[in-house]
Amino acid sequence: MIDAARASAVAVRTSGTPVGGAGAILRNVQDRDVAADWLASGVVALTGHPDGPALFPPGRAASVAAELGELFGVDGAALLGERAAFTGRGRAGRISVGGGCRLLPLAGSWAAVSCVRPDDVALLGALVEEALPDADPWPRLAEALADMPPDTVDERAALLGVPAAAVRAPGASADSRVLPALGLPRAVEGLLVVSFGALWAAPLCAQLLGGLGARVVTVETPQRPDGARRGDPDFHALLHAGDRAVLLDPVTDREALHGLVRAADVVIEASRPRALRGFGLDADVEVARGATWISITAAGRDSDRVGFGDDVAAAAGLVARDAEGLPVFVGDAIADPLTGLTAAARALTGPALLHDVSMADVVAATLDGTPGGSVTGVEPRPVAPPRARSLSGRAPASAADTAAVLAGLGIRWHC
Repeated sequence: MIDAARASAVAVRTSGTPVGGAGAILRNVQDRDVAADWLASGVVALTGHPDGPALFPPGRAASVAAELGELFGVDGAALLGERAAFTGRGRAGRISVGGGCRLLPLAGSWAAVSCVRPDDVALLGALVEEALPDADPWPRLAEALADMPPDTVDERAALLGVPAAAVRAPGASADSRVLPALGLPRAVEGLLVVSFGALWAAPLCAQLLGGLGARVVTVETPQRPDGARRGDPDFHALLHAGDRAVLLDPVTDREALHGLVRAADVVIEASRPRALRGFGLDADVEVARGATWISITAAGRDSDRVGFGDDVAAAAGLVARDAEGLPVFVGDAIADPLTGLTAAARALTGPALLHDVSMADVVAATLDGTPGGSVTGVEPRPVAPPRARSLSGRAPASAADTAAVLAGLGIRWHC
């Protein structure tokens, strides 16, 4: 750990400024065979209509993932489709692979709308200003959105905390400022990583660091357990088998929670900053003492937008186009694993840094104008199915390691 005075001198936010030669990854990616990377990733097999041909996505996300994966000794491109290898789900056109997100027409555009949380039906009803049926909100929601302008959808979704946004055209070139440097990464063996992340992106980030020898502690609260525990158990085990599981109440266990964060070398949050601020945790204070703070959000720390992997990726412009030129989803929640890889690579850049990792920006940075299209438009090559890494064990039960972790760090706690 470095002293606070030095930390305050070097601590910077890295959302808009590259840490080192971030352009190196762009040069490496530009030299890769983009079609081969997409075909090998498992994403192409998940893109398109279920009764139609597989489609190439636009951009170079698979190539970016492949480059980032080399930092961790994994097939980064294959991580993009890995969850579907566990769930067995396939491409479904304008319905996401997981089934919780849909592409719906707007006035002159499209929106990517997720409905996966218990309150989402009511929130979506507020967005369109009418009650939606709980059993199947989609038909009425589609009708209500059909005449709504894209800007109205974005403004209302951000205000209400709805995981929805209009699909925007990608920019003309990838933004090198979003991508991490591929210089000399720091060693993370033995470092303590405290992760407040759930679902996919943040756990993947933590797992990749754990694969390099970091000690990973995943924190859940009684109010917000990891929803992925209710998903595919093997996929959850893949991401968490090496973790130690801690459960702390941010009210009654606040002193222990603060002690755990103060002991961390790397902190991963995957919520809007106000959530951990509500626990009395301050990213700037932790960075000033020398910690690395990874902040994963849908659209940046200054944005109120919420989102999940499918709606964020589509809204950023990562959609394929079918024979009629209409959008379909690319892969399975692709913004999640792509962001997890990017965030983990950011964590290797050094201590005393706050990394503002916007999922939307991570996706947009891969959209460099490389077009997508039909697989039949390239020389015959096999389309790889999604594939998964081998399980190394089972995930610990929630709270399984709370007492042992806190005792090992010398943190007093009254269970």
